Amino acid sequence: MNLQRLLRGDPGRNSLLYLGIGGISLVKALAVRDDSERFRRELLDAGLFIGVGLLLRRYSTMREQKRAELQEQIPNWVVDVAGSPGAQSGLRSKAKRRLTGGTKAETEPTLGDHARSILKNR
Repeated sequence: MNLQRLLRGDPGRNSLLYLGIGGISLVKALAVRDDSERFRRELLDAGLFIGVGLLLRRYSTMREQKRAELQEQIPNWVVDVAGSPGAQSGLRSKAKRRLTGGTKAETEPTLGDHARSILKNR
């Protein structure tokens, strides 16, 4: 699976999926423990899935902490101005473009430019 696709969306939910698959692989390994080759393969699969699940869970918590830190840094007047539904959708789309990379040729407006444009539209 592509790493960007793995981290996109809700990594917390994806971590539960990987942990579940790892748990099932672990149970399968116990069921086939008499066949040493298959037992090793199932244990390896279980370890990989559980490892990815734990990493995704850690990434999810770090992402939420970073989001909370960023929201604390935003001035209150920006939050008040951005309270309208139109401004919120505009902010979300710009944030998504910025987080997903967007195009490098475009010059991104600064926070001050964006705040002025929102105030001008009001």
